[in-house]
Amino acid sequence: MRSKSPHQPSLSLIISAALAETKLRLINISRYPGQMAMEVIIPIIFAAMPMLLGQATAGDNAAANFQANTGTANYFAYLLIGASTFTIVANAFWHIAYWVRFEQETGTLEAVYLTPTSSLTLAAGVALYSAVRGVGSALIAYFLGALIFRFNPLTGNLLLALLFLFVGLIPLYGLTFLFGALVLKVKEANALINLMQWVVSLLMGIFFPVTLFPPWLRFIAQLFPPTWMVNGVRSALLGIGYFLENWYLDWAVLWAFLIFAPLFSIQVFRRVEAGLRRNEGIGTF
Repeated sequence: MRSKSPHQPSLSLIISAALAETKLRLINISRYPGQMAMEVIIPIIFAAMPMLLGQATAGDNAAANFQANTGTANYFAYLLIGASTFTIVANAFWHIAYWVRFEQETGTLEAVYLTPTSSLTLAAGVALYSAVRGVGSALIAYFLGALIFRFNPLTGNLLLALLFLFVGLIPLYGLTFLFGALVLKVKEANALINLMQWVVSLLMGIFFPVTLFPPWLRFIAQLFPPTWMVNGVRSALLGIGYFLENWYLDWAVLWAFLIFAPLFSIQVFRRVEAGLRRNEGIGTF
């Protein structure tokens, strides 16, 4: 029987390394409660702007007009779900991209390549930290916003909404590895993320249903897993209607993304890394 190479860590050691990265970052962010508070407040303010604009322009007809286009009169919940979910998505891209760029700039990425621990293992730890932080902030923002705007946050099927949310996280973070590969290649994070977050907010339909898009743009939006995630959460809680009419069909699409997106993104990330390590940029960050 062949013995395991000393340069190939066991699964338990890989998990331990990823969890250590998660723990490190959770301890670090716990020292900045003001930053965490802002992540709760920003989605509420973000959602309040179109709410107030709608009330100012439509007055008493705001709810009826909104229902005619979205399928629900509860525009408070609709907009707050969109803003809270967008916070999770935007943070996912920010955290992975800035982890990659920070490791490049400080020169520690090269040191990681000299250890048995894969950079993807550490990135998985960052992703877990990001998911815990993002989902926690989004849930607090949603329930606090419900208290401020005076609507019932527990209408609909809460369990199904959480299923859509948690299943959607996996293809989301799969895409962040693809984005991380781009950061590795072009050695830039700020400009890419600033552009990305506006494209993401459009494709997700954080303040409107993507069914309002022309067919070609709707098709592009539905290739983006968070679009299915946010619509699934809204449909489960507000009954606005699933893309494929039944919840289990929409959920099946998310599962297809769950299988494909991480595998594809990890392969791309590894290819970019391999190219850098051969002759395309190590030591030039």
